[in-house]
Amino acid sequence: MSLAKLEYKWLVGIVYVLALFMDLLDMTIITVAVPTLATEFSASTTTIEWVVTGYLLSLAVFIPISGWLGDRFGTKRTFMTALSIFLAGSVLCGLAWDIDSLIAFRVVQGIGGGMLTPVGMAMLFRAFPPAERAAASAVLAIPITVAPALGPLLGGYLVDYQDWRWIFFINIPVGVVSLLAAGLLLREEVQGAPGKLDVPGFALSAAGLVAVVYGLAEAGQHGFDDGRVVLFGLAGLALLAAFTLVELRTAEPMIDVRLLSDKLFGASNFVMFVGNASIMGSFFILPIFLQTQKGLGPFDVGLVTFPLAVGVALMAQPAAKLYPKIGPRRMLMIAFAGNMVLTAGLALVDYNTSDWLIGGSMLIRGMFFGFLFIPLQAATFATISPEATGRASSLFSVTRQVAASLGVAILATALTNRLGVHEAVLADPATRDAALSAFQDTFLFAGALSVLGMLACLLIDDDRAAQAAGVEVIGKPVLITQETAAG
Repeated sequence: MSLAKLEYKWLVGIVYVLALFMDLLDMTIITVAVPTLATEFSASTTTIEWVVTGYLLSLAVFIPISGWLGDRFGTKRTFMTALSIFLAGSVLCGLAWDIDSLIAFRVVQGIGGGMLTPVGMAMLFRAFPPAERAAASAVLAIPITVAPALGPLLGGYLVDYQDWRWIFFINIPVGVVSLLAAGLLLREEVQGAPGKLDVPGFALSAAGLVAVVYGLAEAGQHGFDDGRVVLFGLAGLALLAAFTLVELRTAEPMIDVRLLSDKLFGASNFVMFVGNASIMGSFFILPIFLQTQKGLGPFDVGLVTFPLAVGVALMAQPAAKLYPKIGPRRMLMIAFAGNMVLTAGLALVDYNTSDWLIGGSMLIRGMFFGFLFIPLQAATFATISPEATGRASSLFSVTRQVAASLGVAILATALTNRLGVHEAVLADPATRDAALSAFQDTFLFAGALSVLGMLACLLIDDDRAAQAAGVEVIGKPVLITQETAAG
């Protein structure tokens, strides 16, 4: 079937899937390259983490204003602008000459990525009528599932057999095709009354997030009692508190924090925050350990971690079927318990541990992640009204990205601290055993974060989740009743 014969909603789906695939691929392709980049630019752990956190923070900052930009200037124009910024950032990252330039260009990438995803999702859900939203969700399942899984493998291959710069240049062909498709296939949509841009909210949230993460990063090297750490940490928290107060009093807030007063939505956001911080933090540390200490190449690291995506895929349908029978709370607690055991279990890994064993643990971990992501996706929006779904989605996306940024910063800080305590240097044969102890301490700490997740799950109300009919799980409507949710 030619593109000309496809309904417009499917054309929107094709354009968005291309762009989203590139955006999500970029989030995971970098993980296996971090040790190589640290060596290339002689960067410490607390410095190299900004290659990841700078991107994630930029995403979090620009996700909320993307909706207003789309309404004000048109979704097609905003989408193409975001795509162009992302492509420009990718090219600049590939041409980076030192660690500072790479971090700065990753922030540029994040600006484009932060605008790209919400505007594309808005176009998609506007193109599909409410009765066909499940089909739209199924479209999104393609890049959401495949891209993050492919990232470490593709990144490992490019770093090992080509050049690290290609992990950024690989975005160019996909991005150019997406840009051409968007220009040829999409229609312009401009809302009649976009409202005013919440400039104070934007400024306070951006400054607060950067200050908090910077304070955390510096704590790894200088300790939490260092004057600069205390100054930036407290200033960041004060700015975020001011942001919350401003948003509560603003008629058209950038982030509608009032939605957190919905108990189920608020609890689900807290669970997502803890879960994503733990997951992204441990994913940042594991490739560093496997490469600097166990001596694996980037592609081998991709092969070892790839089974996690297989585990998620294997558990997707079983988790969707179990959700209406046992409810989200117990599924989420099982997920956090499994993640806690498997993350802490990495503390038992030494230089003689089989890579097959580590890969097997990644497979099992992925199955537990299926128990986390699927019920959380369904429960989060169960009690949110249709007219508030867009604002709720924006808030949930920001929560996810901020959690990822803080998770990477916290685990990088913990690793730096433990390396200092054990007087170890990464990849130094003279301190090899001391570095192993530092990583083991860090993995134990990462596992302990899941305890917070288990406690957060107690806030999830199965009865409230059960009141919503037609919850979408992996694109399929699931009718939940009081009886089935109660188990």
